[in-house]
Parts: sequence; structure tokens; C-alpha cells
Amino acid sequence: MADDAPEFRSPNPPPFGRQRETEGGIFFLRIALLPLLLFNAFVWGVSWWPFRQLNSLGLHALWATGCAFGCAALLISLWRPSTWRDVLASPGLCWLMVASGMANIGFNWGMLVGEVVRVVLLFYLMPVWAAPLARWLLGEPITALTVARIVMAVSGAAIVLYEPGLGMPVPSSLADWLGLVGGIAFAGVNVLLRYNTAERDSARVLAMFAGAGLLATLLAATMTAAGVIAPPPPPAPLWIAGAIGLAIVALAANLSLQYAAARLPASVTVLVMLSEVVFAAVSASWFAGEALVTRTLIGGAMIVLAAALAALVPPAATAPAGRQASA
Repeated sequence: MADDAPEFRSPNPPPFGRQRETEGGIFFLRIALLPLLLFNAFVWGVSWWPFRQLNSLGLHALWATGCAFGCAALLISLWRPSTWRDVLASPGLCWLMVASGMANIGFNWGMLVGEVVRVVLLFYLMPVWAAPLARWLLGEPITALTVARIVMAVSGAAIVLYEPGLGMPVPSSLADWLGLVGGIAFAGVNVLLRYNTAERDSARVLAMFAGAGLLATLLAATMTAAGVIAPPPPPAPLWIAGAIGLAIVALAANLSLQYAAARLPASVTVLVMLSEVVFAAVSASWFAGEALVTRTLIGGAMIVLAAALAALVPPAATAPAGRQASA
């Protein structure tokens, strides 16, 4: 009789109730994190404008990327010098440096030399690359619903880009290749942020900024030595202030990204960030004269809908991050 007593004092409803409470908390956490991703998407959706303004002042996008991200990395280093030990001791964070550098080089340079919406579209084909990466590193399942959301988002992006007579959006120029390679790298950034959730936030942020600043500066110096791009102009208040302002905004945007991406499934992060296509299309229409037509509005609506559906995925449908699962 005594052995049976615990069975009656531990009924099933409490565990079920706690499970419902946990699922509800995860759901509202995801909703609360969406504005952070949207802020980051907005910043980079309109970032082509300051990079082009700096270029008009003589500072190429590669040098501007190196200056802005290098300044941000320096600030983080001064704030927490010991963070470098964490970065260099972690292979995952070293790969994050490489991925961040490639992503920012491809995106910023591509937006300078190409059509804004076309480059952004190729950049945001990254769900194709994020799904297998997340499956490999994080164990996230690739379900029929995941595939359907990806198809919807990419189809919306294709509608935004479509121009009669231009055919499919395949790489056909330097800008196209930069957008495509940058998107592959940015998919890696999002997955690696989730993979490295065991690392400190400051270490992840430093890895992202240091990687972008270092790789962009090295590439800019190499291309300048080869005579492909111009060296930085003489110091002047206008371009220096612009570079510093860009560094501050980029730091805020990337802090938002890494905080949210480290706490959301990679597929959710990638699809929400597709809203950047809408921000880029609208800003390019207003400030660069690129056409904003009905198909852009229809495609943008599809992208936003796919992002909303991604945020409503039941918590049980996702797997824990690889590093967390092995902890």
C-alpha cells in the first residue's frame, strides 16, 4: 500500500499544465524577438544608401565595411579585452568570423555596384543553404511545412525581382555573384549563431564584427595594391562622421540579430530576415528611382506572410541547438 501512495499524489494534469505553460512562454518569446530581427532587416535593407554616399566621397564599400566594422570591434575589445580569448579558443566562433566577413563583403559591395533589389534577392536565397546547414549542425528537421514556407518566401522574392525579358535571376554579373555568395555566408552566420549559444554574447558579437572588419580590410588592401579600387581618401570630417555613424547603427543592428538568432530556430531567423527585400525595394524606389510596381507589393506580402508563418511554428516542431544538446 505504501508503494502505491506516490502514484496517487502525482496525477498527470500538473505535468500537462506545465508543458502548456512552457510552450506558451516559448511562443510569446518568439513574438517578442521578431521586432529585433525586423530592425536588423530594416537597417541592412536601406544600408545601400549610406554605402553609396560614402563611395561618392571616395570611400569604397570595402574600405567603408572595414572601417565601420573594425571600429565596432575595437569598441567591444576596449570594453571587454578578455573576449578575444573566447573567440580564438572556439573553432565555432572562428568560423563565424569567416562567415560574417564573407557575408558583409558580398552584401555591401554587391549593393554598391548592382541593382539593389536583384542583389538582395540573390542574397536572400539563403534559406536554400540554411536548411541543410541547420540540419547538419543543429539537428533541426526539414519538414514539409518548412519547405512550403521557403518556397513561398523565395517565390515572393522572385516576384519582387521579376522583369519582363530578363529571365530567371541567375548570376550574370559581379553584383549577382556577390549577392549569391554573401547569402550563402549569411546563412552560415545565422546557423553558427545558434550553434554557438554556449558562448558569451560579447564573444559572438566580437567574432561577427572582427571577421567583417578584418576580411573587408584585407580584401580592400589587396585590391588597392592591384589598382582595382582606389585607396581611402584623405581624412575629412564628412566621411569620417559617416563611417562612425554607420559603425554605431551596424553595431545596434547586429546586436539585435545575434540576440534573437541565438534564441530562435535558424529557419525562423532566415525567413523573418527576408523582409529586408521589402525594405530594400521601397528605399531603392524612393531614393534610387528603381521601379516599385504591383508585383513588388505582391511579392513583399508573400515574404511577410512566410515570415509570420515561420514565427508560429509549434515549439515541439524544432530541435535544440547542437552545442546546447551536447552540454
